[in-house]
Amino acid sequence: MTNPSRSGRGFTLVELLVVIAVVAILIGVLLPALAGARKQAQSMVVANNLRSIAQAVVAYTAQNEVYPPHYVYGSKETGPYWRESMQQETNPVPANGYVHWSYSLFGEEELEESEAFQSPLVPKGGAPRTNPGEKIEDWEPGQTNDLGGGAGSEFPKDRQVARVAFAGNAAIFPRNKFAQSTNRKSRLVNPGWIDRASDTILATEFLYADDWKSLRSGTDGVIKSHRPITPFLGRSSGTDVYAEPDRGTQARFTYPRTNDIKPVDQLGFNEIDSGVSVLNAVARHHTGGDSEYGGSTYFVFVDGHTDRKTLIETVKNRNWGEKFYSITGRGTDVVSPVR
Repeated sequence: MTNPSRSGRGFTLVELLVVIAVVAILIGVLLPALAGARKQAQSMVVANNLRSIAQAVVAYTAQNEVYPPHYVYGSKETGPYWRESMQQETNPVPANGYVHWSYSLFGEEELEESEAFQSPLVPKGGAPRTNPGEKIEDWEPGQTNDLGGGAGSEFPKDRQVARVAFAGNAAIFPRNKFAQSTNRKSRLVNPGWIDRASDTILATEFLYADDWKSLRSGTDGVIKSHRPITPFLGRSSGTDVYAEPDRGTQARFTYPRTNDIKPVDQLGFNEIDSGVSVLNAVARHHTGGDSEYGGSTYFVFVDGHTDRKTLIETVKNRNWGEKFYSITGRGTDVVSPVR
C-alpha cells in the first residue's frame, strides 16, 4: 500500500535552490542573446527606413530632375512655398519656418503617417523639428524655436516630420543659401552629375546626445534638426564652406583628416555646427568599430543600397563624393588631405 505522505512529497530546500540556480544561469545566458537580437532587429528597421527614404528620393528626382533642397526658408507660414530670393544668410521672415526635405519627399498628408525618418535606437524616434509648433509633446526639455518661443509656440512651425533621425549628404542636398552674398551659393543637383553612385552616400543617421544637445546651437535651446551633414571643408575657410574663394581650377575642398573625427568620449554639444567637422554629428550606434571612435553607422547610397560602416571608413574611402555638387563656383572637386 502506497504511503500518501510519501507520494505527495514536494521539493526539498536543496532541490529548490538547485532549480533556482539553473534558472538564473539560463537567464544569464539568454538575456545577452535576446538583447543582441533586439538590437539587430532595431538595426534592420534603420536600414529599411533609409531604403524607404532613398526610394522616395528616386521618385522625386524622376519627376523634378533634381534632388530637393535639404531645407529652405518658407515664403508662407504653411505649405511647400519658397522663393529663391528669400534664401539668404538669415531668414528674412523667421515666422515662416523651414520647408524640410522630408516634406518635399512625402507631402503634407503622408508626412503625418510616415515613420521613414524615425529610428528605434534614439529616444522618441528622432530629434524634434527646429520649430516644433503647437503640440507640447513635439518639444524637447529646454528647447526654444527660432523666435525664442518655448514649448507650445504655434509659429513658426516647420514643414517637417515631427521626429527626424536621419540627415542627407549636403554635397547632394543643398542648404537654403541660394541668394546670399558670399563667394559661393547653393544650387540644386541633377542626379546625372554624381560619379560613383554606388559608392556615394545619400543619407545617414544623426548622432544623439542628451536631449539632442548634439544638434543644439550656441547657448540657446534651438535644435537644428533641419540641417544636412556637410562632409567637406574649405581648403582655406574650414567649415565655413560658402566663404571658400572661387578662383582658379585647383580643388578648393577637402575631406577632413582622421583626427578631425572626434573620439566618442569627446562628442556632445553642437556637433551640427562643429568648428572641426560636421561629420561629428553622424551617429555611431551599431556594432563594429572600436572603443575609441565608437560603433558603426548605417548609410544609404545614391543607388539605393544600404551598408554599415565606421565613419572613419567613409572618409578614407571617399564615400561622401568626388565633388561638392551642391555649391557654385570653380574648384568644386574634393581631395583627400595629406595625412
